[in-house]
Amino acid sequence: MTFIDEVAALRLKDFQKRKRDYVTFKKPKNKSFIESFGKNDLSIICEIKKASPTIGELSSVDPLTQAKNYVGAGAAALSVLTEPHFFNGSLMDLENISSNVDIPVLRKDFILDKNQLDEAQYYGADACLVIVALHEKTLPLMLDHAESIGLETLVEVHTEAEINLALDSNAKIIGVNNRNLKTLEIDLAICESLMPLIPRDIVKVAESGIHNKDDVKRMKACGADALLIGSSLMASDNPKKKMGELLS
Repeated sequence: MTFIDEVAALRLKDFQKRKRDYVTFKKPKNKSFIESFGKNDLSIICEIKKASPTIGELSSVDPLTQAKNYVGAGAAALSVLTEPHFFNGSLMDLENISSNVDIPVLRKDFILDKNQLDEAQYYGADACLVIVALHEKTLPLMLDHAESIGLETLVEVHTEAEINLALDSNAKIIGVNNRNLKTLEIDLAICESLMPLIPRDIVKVAESGIHNKDDVKRMKACGADALLIGSSLMASDNPKKKMGELLS
């Protein structure tokens, strides 16, 4: 079983145990994920990630403290891992952070059911990650439902075929993940090959494997509008200094 198959199966079981009807509402656009980009030449989505399946524990810093550190460092938006088995995340982290920062917050998880989008909004997310590999037949329905409740989506792709499906489903923000979710291997050439295939009017986010300024330059050169950075920032004892180094 590949990593994405294993974690998806676990998350579906988790969700079925706690499944409920969430009261949803059309979110105001006071913390728009997509509108947070473009204020700088290259926007940074800083990720709160307590652990990684490849590295283990990344930081013991309180998630809200880390979120506030990121805001002070100039983050355009935040990504909060809510997956508990491999990343030590929780919905409580999402709720606590979204209630205490004034920039948009993305729920990052392995979303399998549209009711999980309602759940993301209920716990304060302004946007939610949707992985195309998990929704080859249901992607339009997922994105339509998210839009109907005012929840923006970061639509993650790994292949040209997934880009085409995302575009056909009216995705407005597409993230290209340099990490192969079957093997967990990272290759920045994935973004370099796929980013040029995404139209200019789509916001493009480079995800995973960005550790130094040379990595940043590579992602910018292939057309990224924003970078989603987790491990290298979580492992730093000075996120503001680390962001400055990445963007220098």
